[in-house]
Amino acid sequence: MSHEFATPAVLQGHGVRLEPLTLEHVPGLRAAAADGELWNLRVTSVPRPEDTQAYVAQALEQQSRGERLPWAVVDAASGRVLGCTSYHDIVAAVRRVEIGYTWYARSVQRSHVNTAAKLLLMAHAFDTLGCCVVGWRTDILNLASQQAIERLGARRDGVLRCHALRRDGSIRDTVMYSLLASEWPAVHERLRQRLQTP
Repeated sequence: MSHEFATPAVLQGHGVRLEPLTLEHVPGLRAAAADGELWNLRVTSVPRPEDTQAYVAQALEQQSRGERLPWAVVDAASGRVLGCTSYHDIVAAVRRVEIGYTWYARSVQRSHVNTAAKLLLMAHAFDTLGCCVVGWRTDILNLASQQAIERLGARRDGVLRCHALRRDGSIRDTVMYSLLASEWPAVHERLRQRLQTP
């Protein structure tokens, strides 16, 4: 059911293009991760350069099982790979997706890129897939991620305590967020205006 509910699609707008992730994106993702040595961040799961191909292969394996729908985030003008993002924890029966596995080259962090990509993903989820809700989850220590999710207009649902392992083996609490279909029109308009502001 998940396979039919959420299938690969190219999403484009506001200067970015989301391309269904393939192994051809590996060199670009490797370069994006190297922009800021993002794999050293404790609170994200960015692959080391030598692990990038395995990272993409794992995402594609999860996609084949209907568990994840991954994209490469690309600059529409230059074709440069800026990072990646995904739908995950896809529950077709309740028309729910979560947005995650998101990271960007340091040089485009805090730029329009995250807002643009999230706007494309939310529009696709609500307007094309007919989702009832879109969710996010993040490490309780990742304050930047929490602030970015809240700036999108999502509501904090709560904290799952001792929920998952970090890459370093420590146990993390996970902060959960969601946005309902009824809340989407106002969020859509606000984000659209933000992207039009010079």
